[in-house]
Amino acid sequence: MDRIDKLLSNYGGVSRAEAKNLLKAGRVSVNGTPVRDPAFKAGESDEILLEGKKIITKKYRYFMLNKPAGYISSTEKEPGDDSPNVIDLFKEEGIKGLFPVGRLDKDTTGLLIVTNDGELGHRLTSPGKHVDKTYEAKVKGILTQEHVASFSKGFDFKEFSSAPAVLEILKVNETTEYSVARVTISEGKFHQVKRMFLKVGCEVVELKRISMGNMKLDESLKPGEYRELSEDEVKNI
Repeated sequence: MDRIDKLLSNYGGVSRAEAKNLLKAGRVSVNGTPVRDPAFKAGESDEILLEGKKIITKKYRYFMLNKPAGYISSTEKEPGDDSPNVIDLFKEEGIKGLFPVGRLDKDTTGLLIVTNDGELGHRLTSPGKHVDKTYEAKVKGILTQEHVASFSKGFDFKEFSSAPAVLEILKVNETTEYSVARVTISEGKFHQVKRMFLKVGCEVVELKRISMGNMKLDESLKPGEYRELSEDEVKNI
C-alpha cells in the first residue's frame, strides 16, 4: 500500500504536483469512488482510474513488441541517426525505466521484449546464458544442404568464433535466386545472422526474429503493436 499521489507519479506518467492537482479536481477514483486526499493509501489489488484510464501499479512490467523496420532498439543513438527508438512506441504507457531486452538492427523486425526489470534483462542477454534466438531470413542466393552443414559447424570471424547454429531451408526460388530460411543461434553478436549468411555467399534482404528462448512472437501483433505478457509467460521466459 502507498500514497495515491505517489502511485500516480510513479505509474501514471504525471509529476507529484500534477497528481495533487488531479486529485483535487476529482479526476482520480479508486475502486469506483472519487479520491481527493493525496495521502489516501492504495495498492496493486485496487482499481485506480486517472481520467478514466486504468493505472497499473505493478513494479515491473513486461511487454512483447513486434518491432517494425526503421526503429532502433539501442539505448544509444549513432551520431547523425535521427531514427525513432522502439521505446517511443510506449509513450502512452507512462512507465519509467522501460528498455528493450537485447537489440535488433534497425531494419530487422519481429520479437522484442520490453520491460523495466533489469534483472530479467541481464538474465536473457548475459553471454553465459546462451538463450536461443530464432529468425526467419530472406536471402539473396541459393541455399543448399552444404550451407546447413556450414552453419552447424559455426564460423570464424575476426573478433570471435560463432557457436554452431541450426539452419532450416524453407523455400528456394532458383528463378529469382532468393531463398527463405529459419536460423537459430545461441548468441547475439553484432549483425551476427547477416554475417553468417555472408560467410556462405548469401546476402540477407529481410530478417525477422520469431522466438527468444520459450517466447514466441504473437503473430496477431502487427508491426509496431505490442501487448503485455501474461504472468505465465513471464514465468516461462
